[in-house]
Amino acid sequence: MRGYLLGILVVLLLKHCICGDVVNFDGDIKDFVVGKSKLFVLTDHRLHQMRLDLSEEKRKDITNATHQNRVNILVPFDYNNTLITCGTFTDGYCEVLDLNDITKTIYYESISVGPKQNEKSVAFIEGPSTGRYLLVGKKDEQTKPPYPVVKLWNTFQSQIGGIFSNIEDGSTPFIQSTAGDVEFVDGFQRVSPSESYLFLNAKTDSERKVHVLRMDSNKRKKTEIFKSLQAATIECCNDKARPVLVASTVIPSGNGVIWAGVFSAEDQQDPENTALALYDISTVRGRVKGFCATDETCDSESGSNLQPLSVVFKYSSMSSVAAVRSGSWIVLFIGTSDGQLIKLVLDEKFTPGCPIVLYKTDDERAVLPRMLFDPVDFKHIYIALRKELRRVSVVQCVKYISLKDCRAALDPLCGWCVNTQRCSTQDECSNTSWVSIPKNSLKTTLLSFQMTENSSKKVTLHLALSLESTGNPGFSCSFTTGSVNLCDGSDLTAVFPNCSCSFSDHILYTGVSEVSATVAIKDQKITETLTLRNCSSITDNTNASYTQCVQCVSSGCQWSSSSQRCDWTHGTGQQLHIQDACKDLLSEIIYRKPEIHSLEPNKVSFHGRNNVLLRGRNLESVIKIHIQGDQDCIPKESPVFDRSSDTLRFHIPPSGTKGTVKVCVVTLDGRCHGNSIITYGSQPSCSGIQPTVSWRSGGRTIHVQGSNLEFVESVIFRPSNTVHPSIKELKTQYSNSSGDMWVHSPQYDGSGLFSLKVVNTTVGCVGNFSYEPDPEFTEFTTLLVANNVQVNIKKKADALNLSMSDVDVTGLQGEQRYQCVLEKIESNAVICKIEGEPGAVTSLIINVGHFSKILESQSPIKYLYILVGLILLIILGAVVGTIIHRKSQRQMNEKMNKQLEMLESNIRRDIRQGFVDLQTEKSDLIDNVGAIPFLDYKHFASKIFFPEAGPLSAVMIRDIGEDSEQKTVDDKCEAFAVLIRDKQFLSCFVHALEEQKNFSIKDKCTVASLLTLALHGDLVYLTEVMEDLLQSLMDQSSNANPKLLLRRTESIVEKLLTNWMSICLYGFLRESVGQPLFLLVSALTQQISKGPVDSVTEKALYTLSEDWLLCQSQDFEALKLKVVFAVGTGGEVSEPLEVNALTCDTVQQVKEKILQTFQRKFGFPYTQQFRDIELEYEKEGKFVMLQEVDETSEIRGHVTMLNTLKHYQVGDGACIKVITTRVHAPLRSQNSVTDDVNFSIKYFHMVDPDVETDLSNHPEKKALKFKEMYLTKLLSTKVAVHSFVETLFKSIWGLPNSRAPFAVKYFFDFLDVQAERKKISDPDVLHIWKTNSLPLRFWVNILKNPDFVFSDMVKTPHLDGCLSVIAQAFMDSFSLAEQHLDKHSPTNKLLYAKDIPQYKHEVKAYYKIVKDQPSISSQELKIFLQDESKKHQNEFNESAALRELYKYMVRYFSEVSQKLEQTDAPAKLTEDMYKVKELFDNMKRSGWS
Repeated sequence: MRGYLLGILVVLLLKHCICGDVVNFDGDIKDFVVGKSKLFVLTDHRLHQMRLDLSEEKRKDITNATHQNRVNILVPFDYNNTLITCGTFTDGYCEVLDLNDITKTIYYESISVGPKQNEKSVAFIEGPSTGRYLLVGKKDEQTKPPYPVVKLWNTFQSQIGGIFSNIEDGSTPFIQSTAGDVEFVDGFQRVSPSESYLFLNAKTDSERKVHVLRMDSNKRKKTEIFKSLQAATIECCNDKARPVLVASTVIPSGNGVIWAGVFSAEDQQDPENTALALYDISTVRGRVKGFCATDETCDSESGSNLQPLSVVFKYSSMSSVAAVRSGSWIVLFIGTSDGQLIKLVLDEKFTPGCPIVLYKTDDERAVLPRMLFDPVDFKHIYIALRKELRRVSVVQCVKYISLKDCRAALDPLCGWCVNTQRCSTQDECSNTSWVSIPKNSLKTTLLSFQMTENSSKKVTLHLALSLESTGNPGFSCSFTTGSVNLCDGSDLTAVFPNCSCSFSDHILYTGVSEVSATVAIKDQKITETLTLRNCSSITDNTNASYTQCVQCVSSGCQWSSSSQRCDWTHGTGQQLHIQDACKDLLSEIIYRKPEIHSLEPNKVSFHGRNNVLLRGRNLESVIKIHIQGDQDCIPKESPVFDRSSDTLRFHIPPSGTKGTVKVCVVTLDGRCHGNSIITYGSQPSCSGIQPTVSWRSGGRTIHVQGSNLEFVESVIFRPSNTVHPSIKELKTQYSNSSGDMWVHSPQYDGSGLFSLKVVNTTVGCVGNFSYEPDPEFTEFTTLLVANNVQVNIKKKADALNLSMSDVDVTGLQGEQRYQCVLEKIESNAVICKIEGEPGAVTSLIINVGHFSKILESQSPIKYLYILVGLILLIILGAVVGTIIHRKSQRQMNEKMNKQLEMLESNIRRDIRQGFVDLQTEKSDLIDNVGAIPFLDYKHFASKIFFPEAGPLSAVMIRDIGEDSEQKTVDDKCEAFAVLIRDKQFLSCFVHALEEQKNFSIKDKCTVASLLTLALHGDLVYLTEVMEDLLQSLMDQSSNANPKLLLRRTESIVEKLLTNWMSICLYGFLRESVGQPLFLLVSALTQQISKGPVDSVTEKALYTLSEDWLLCQSQDFEALKLKVVFAVGTGGEVSEPLEVNALTCDTVQQVKEKILQTFQRKFGFPYTQQFRDIELEYEKEGKFVMLQEVDETSEIRGHVTMLNTLKHYQVGDGACIKVITTRVHAPLRSQNSVTDDVNFSIKYFHMVDPDVETDLSNHPEKKALKFKEMYLTKLLSTKVAVHSFVETLFKSIWGLPNSRAPFAVKYFFDFLDVQAERKKISDPDVLHIWKTNSLPLRFWVNILKNPDFVFSDMVKTPHLDGCLSVIAQAFMDSFSLAEQHLDKHSPTNKLLYAKDIPQYKHEVKAYYKIVKDQPSISSQELKIFLQDESKKHQNEFNESAALRELYKYMVRYFSEVSQKLEQTDAPAKLTEDMYKVKELFDNMKRSGWS
């Protein structure tokens, strides 16, 4: 039992893997929150309750296959220890869960609170302490403005109206909006004073804006809270408009409310697409247009727009932000769309420091907008990346090992703990001094100095450290020049963080003095070399220059910008930077300003690139290159070489991040010129090479397969199996247009590996590369064909697989050369053609890469000798053959008699076995199918409308949360939508299209489906249009024979009818027919697998289709295997699972049966696919690996037989162990042979391969191929599934609640009326019409394509063949013709011949009952159709359907116009059509397509 429990535990744990500070879930993370020191994570299917260390405590399923649900509100309510969740199940619900155990529901109510679609919304607890409310901001789904967008819901039962009530004083107060598109991004409640803030994106009149709404939460009533509304528009930024808010956070602060927002320009190609800006939102006053409280007008606007206090960071793709405060410092944490977490420090003036990447993914997964801190100590932050939740440390103090390194990090959260002598956070450094960075340290160096001179000619050197401390650390200074102390005793003072040293000025008279300054804080020493000069002598008797200014400031002196002189400083103070002090002298440096024109290449991998060519002008003054990235505080520098006035070269250094960087050239004055862009991309990859073999002389073109190959500098060939391999570096050739890269193979004899060289890094290629001997060309012949000479070159067969591009042939006739154009290359011949009449070709030059061969023509006398030799051999062979034939004839007669006896015995055995199967067959197939996985409506409909599943199918489905189309597009589509809702126009449009000869049946079906989608929201109108078009079709002269009506889909209205039936019968299909159909398909699948199934051809002994019948004699026995599952890596196994198998099953088939049995027994699938597991067979106490093919496999000719259980001698009751290859990777022996593209050619199972093989020693392996012997297997399969077929048929023509579906009754009555209108009295015509419109048009399609109805259903060709037999029987049941069957009739007709008469009787009774039922009134039909439209609104992209329909209108514009004129349509229709065309044309000119 212990092993069994461990096995189940492994199955559950594999569903979501915990690995330290990261958790991988089995679905995408939708949201997560923190409450009462617990973490609550919402995924697609579950809600998880977790500890802060990411270990799971509880989980709660929120959706399943039959009850789809999406949780849209997740709010912890710490005050009363509850978690509030709301979702979309059954039109909406909310429930209150126990915060300590989410599996316990405290309260549940069916109510719609959150958004129905996958829209963004904001929800949090707000209000005074006397009455808390759940504030919800969401886009409203109503159709008429103003829309309610913010509501308050009760959170206590004691509040007026009870919990989850939003009513107050008999009405519902709310914030309303006239904006058509509102997206809520963030919101929070401030505690003191109690205020609520909401942040949102709004779109009005094609203009996007960001708004902040502020309300007074101290008010007791909801109405009063909403009446206190203040609002403002937030603007960002000065360089460009960024009108979309992506994410935000509030920053803890004493005065005001500092808020940070990430704004986007929505230009993904812009390296500064997003900006992070800070605002003081406590100043929000006034109103914004479009937002107001209940019963107020929303037209007024007052107050001013909010401008940023500071824009602190710009990047291509920020997606989230969070913040903490440490004293006067602000620390921001920024998530990006390319999977990075960045840390950014701001000082009290909001000046940013250097960004640091705390974490980055290997792929491009975006960080979700919500990021939360660990509420215990704020030392960790939680981030979500698709299915992964990660806990990242926000401080990395421990990696800095010295005080100097700790200070250089410029991290206010890190400081030097004097007693412990390590870099740590302040709370980890108790009862001792903690040395950290001061307020102004972002712009100052660690150590600075100044010099003053007094009247007694004594110089004082003042040294200052940019540090502060919580206590008084031990502090000392020393100054030495050479080995002599510069000052001693009273001349040296040291008080943290400053020290000074006085000395005589004569030390500086001799010129420059190098002084070593050492500062000690306990055991930590910081040493700097100071260059001191006599301040007053730097500019003596010379004109001021930039160089002198630099010397002055760097020596601790003071530069006077007014007098342009250097002097001693006057007291200690802030020292100017060189750039600030000397900026006025920069203009004196004379040179021609460099310009950058281009960089080749300008895209590199993050490894960098060597020898980059920079083209420009005036480059002779350039001394180095600066490369500045978004996250680089200090630019990277690269020296230049090969410099001229217009070109130079340099190396691009590697980068730790991906993205764009700016490049400029530096001149002697330190200024940087130009602003070019280099893009860092991902590392190149090499997935393979083609071909994988070359001839020894080399020179073959080898194509490299992979990604980002343009970053490769060269290809390395490394020979294998040598002690000291001679590595060869190969020059690459790359095509920018095709992205193809190739090299030429070097000369070598052996094998080796290819790798890609990227700067100083190599990337390996998948697969080995081998060499074969050079090709051998033996001789050639010529043949005159018309005016050309065909040259046939013989060669020895080899493994080179030469292509046309590998070989070059030139013909010689004396000194004249002729190019021979290749026509065909075979394994033993090359055929080429010399055009014109060159005469006799005496020799050929054949070039294959670096290999060359000259072939001379052969003398005719040689062929005479060969001919004489052949004649003698034929005569000798005839004599010998006669003797052997007489001897073998006697032996053959004896063998034939034995084989006939064996054949007769096998036939008797197989006929008897077939009889036994037929008489003993039981229908014991279905034991557990679990929940039925129905496809949702929109995917079902898309498969019906667009069965070929082309690009249109994907475009027409509107995904949950899909952004609405651009307003400019919607205007045009709306105009076209109005046009097609005119019945006369639509009728002319359809008829005009159908009259065109180049309008194919495929076009008709497409137009019908596009019309269905465009009018799906108005099914009443669509039905009226279909009626009119059907009447028109019936009245056409081409339909003189009414029995042929609706038999095929050759018109738009016929496809329209198919779609209409699918829409209207979807509910009936799911409720009444879905389960019988699923059970039938499951039963068929199980019955097929009960007997032998050939793994290569998929033919089976048990089937309904003669085409898929396995018609060879097979010896097999049924086995019951005991299957155990390996648990972990310590040898533990689960309790055994009994699995039925056959001795003739291959290893792959056994895997599939194990996984199928597992799902049937436990109700859910095993965590791994059959490709990810291996099987071991316990034999004599040891486990032997079962492989599909191994060295013991039987080989016939060039074909290998797949191993079976019989091959491994696996007996009944044997123990099989399942191993997961991901856990036991070293045990994996091979990839599946089914992955081989030549699988059906290289392998066989039970169907004998078409090869000549001597089986005289194994006569039992000669299979019989008499299909007629096995036809009884078709009948036994039919008996096994017969009850499922009958149940399915009766569910289709059954009448639930004794009433036919609305659509069936309505349409059958419509056909009756049309028959009367056409004066058709023959009842057979009506029967045929009804049959063609319902079973033939809809039900047969469903029967043959169950994958249209169920998700994850694989319809194999074999299953398709069986379903076709059942579908044929179904249609025969509706036929009026009598069947005349004999022994030559097809088996699919014979199989159900006895059942068809009964089915026909039931069908006629069904038609009669439907006819006799009361008619459906027009009002009942209208209500039914309106309900169907409403059920599925917003599931299809109607705009896309209209655009596609418009393309047909434009293609046949003149024809549609003529049809409108012919039918005397109102002139307004033609005018409207031209207006629609003009609107679309204007849109194309504006860039839309």
